[in-house]
Amino acid sequence: MTGSCTTPLPARFALPPGEPNETRSGPEWKDAPEHERQRAGILVVEDDFLIAMQMETTLRDAGFDVVGTAATADDAISLARETRPALAVMDIRLASERDGIDAARQLFSEFNIRCIFATAHDDVHTHARAEPFAPLGWLAKPYTPASLVELVAKALATMNRPKQA
Repeated sequence: MTGSCTTPLPARFALPPGEPNETRSGPEWKDAPEHERQRAGILVVEDDFLIAMQMETTLRDAGFDVVGTAATADDAISLARETRPALAVMDIRLASERDGIDAARQLFSEFNIRCIFATAHDDVHTHARAEPFAPLGWLAKPYTPASLVELVAKALATMNRPKQA
């Protein structure tokens, strides 16, 4: 007789399905020349395979260049070292001892790569831990594909804006 597992698995949230063209709604980004979208590589750091795949598809469909996905902090650092993305979309809880804030710290200190945090951990303590690493924004799970695209577009626009004298 085989036993069955009665312990519930932790809840994970997937991006809700959107309208077919909903991911193409980032007004600041959709008018950008194709060569600018291709230069702005984005690293997706998410340990839930389905969410990572959906984020990658959403961003690619919106015209962004996703340089890769990582499920652990170490994988994120390795991919960043190889691909030098413009920014990372980072979950807080990752499939390793190191969390997303630790990965963001290393990305920021070693490569000057900033993050958008896309996480269910959207509380004051978490924000305070991440603040020294200059986050570009926060997406609280669950979020829509359109909100992901909009925040990435705004973050890239902010990063590419000339500095004020």
